[in-house]
Amino acid sequence: MQTAKSIEQPNAAIQHYASTKRLTLGKVIIYLLLTGLAVICIVPFYLMIIYSTHNNATIASTFTFLPGPFVADNYLNMASKINIWRGFANSLFIAGTSTVLSLYIGSLTAYGFAKFKFKGRTWLFMFLLATMMVPGQLALIGMYRLFSTLGLLDSYAAIILPAAANAFNVFFIKQFMESSIPDEIIESARVDSAGEFRTFNQIVLPILGPAISALGIFTFIGSWNNFLTPLVLFFSLDKYPLPVLVALVQGYYGMDYGLLYLGVAISILPIIIVFAIFSRQIIGSVALGAVKG
Repeated sequence: MQTAKSIEQPNAAIQHYASTKRLTLGKVIIYLLLTGLAVICIVPFYLMIIYSTHNNATIASTFTFLPGPFVADNYLNMASKINIWRGFANSLFIAGTSTVLSLYIGSLTAYGFAKFKFKGRTWLFMFLLATMMVPGQLALIGMYRLFSTLGLLDSYAAIILPAAANAFNVFFIKQFMESSIPDEIIESARVDSAGEFRTFNQIVLPILGPAISALGIFTFIGSWNNFLTPLVLFFSLDKYPLPVLVALVQGYYGMDYGLLYLGVAISILPIIIVFAIFSRQIIGSVALGAVKG
């Protein structure tokens, strides 16, 4: 008996060592794959920043990973052709306003679909989802005629108002609301004589923080990168957002790669900042949901 037991103990130790070694090897492989994917994602951004410090001749003739001395020259050249910071302010205003309005109106609409029972609610929601299948570019002609009739062409309202009606935001927030906000909370607020807007603003909206944070990133990025709609609905150069101005540098003034890379680098800076701010809240909300589950 003792002999068999003494034989089993080394075998168990060997098996434990082998399983631990397999787990360690698996973790190493996973880490290597993730590191490789991270490098693949980071290298284009790094090259974009590096090339913004070189002149056109260097970029066209060599491939380099080292910064150059022409960033000031590229900036002065760009500033002499377009008002880059005016475009930056336009993009920030349009994207910020569109994001806030889209999230609030989408949350309010989702609140109506999720917590109110009315006739035709299902068919109306299905129609709302069907609008997501239509490409936004197909609506440009109708938008142009509508805003021309209303006298809103070449105004910020022509870009902000359509962006405020986002069907995907309504769908996403409705699903989150149905799974995270019980009806008893809303009924309790109504029993305490709270109005619907007060219930929504003070009770429902704070609970929607994780969903709004996630949607805020994608809505802001989509509005910031919007190129075709401002190009069609705006006519004044001083109202163009940053993506349109960067494209004008490429189209009107020849192909200056250093200037173009610098303009793109400036244009993606707010996107990186917004993602860095809100990604922590998203990760925190996912971890909280995992603990509750």
